[in-house]
Formats: sequence, structure tokens, C-alpha cells
Amino acid sequence: MTVTDDDQPRGGRFEGREHRFAVRVYFEDTDLSGVVYHANYLRYMERARSDMLRVAGIDQRGAHEAGQGAYAVTDLAIRYAASARLDDDLVVTSRLIEVSAVRVVIHQTVRCGTVKLTDARVVVAWVGPNGRPRRQPADWIAIYQRLVWQGDTERP
Repeated sequence: MTVTDDDQPRGGRFEGREHRFAVRVYFEDTDLSGVVYHANYLRYMERARSDMLRVAGIDQRGAHEAGQGAYAVTDLAIRYAASARLDDDLVVTSRLIEVSAVRVVIHQTVRCGTVKLTDARVVVAWVGPNGRPRRQPADWIAIYQRLVWQGDTERP
């Protein structure tokens, strides 16, 4: 069997400084009431953050495998406004709102069409193999600084 580009997962994309990542709601994402289980929004946001870094040129896997470290979520504030349901097409938008030597603050929103379902403020810190905070690679900080959102961002 030949694998083609059509067989590859669809990634997100940047529109200006905003990363957009499409997600479809599957049966496994829903609870007994037929709506997306609340923790799955965090999964959608995690996928979007990972994709945003990949698209921006950040090689998290390579850094981890080289023993440099990994990102850890250190703070999360989330607000739920509406529910998604089976087969809904969602878009997770991610905006970098603050960058320092050790951490990155990201605002993420999940929408279904024009309806905002949830938004969150996520803080991730770069930690070494010992689990202690350490400076992010300088070239990564430079990438992030070019992507920091310049407009208003709601805060949960």
C-alpha cells in the first residue's frame, strides 16, 4: 500500500499570529448526555498547542529525545460557555500572549462556528529531565517573540 499526502493527518495553520486547529467531535468524546465531556476540551487544546509549536518550527520531540527537557503545564484557567455535540466541527484558536526565558502563556478558545464553547489561559514551563524549570532554547524564544499576539485577548 502506498501512503500519499491525502493519508496524512491535517495539521493546523497560522493566520497572522493566531494558530487555528480543526477538530471533529467523535462518539468517544461525548458523555451519556451526548455532549463533549468537559476534560476533552483540554485534549483538543493540547493537540492544538502541540500542532502550533510544530508548525512554528519547534521540535519538542527532538529536544525531549536529546535530554533537553519538555513543557509542563503549570497553570490553567478554563471557562466553559456552551457544549459541543457528536459530529460538530470545532476550531481551536491559540494565541501566544506572553513569553519569558522559562515559560509561555497561551490563550486558547474552542468554537463551533461562531459560538464560543470554551476558553482558557494556559501557562507552560520548560523543565529539564529532573523536572526543574530551566531556560528554553534561545532560538525558540525568538520564534515565540515573533508570534506574540498584539491584540486584545479575553482572560478566563
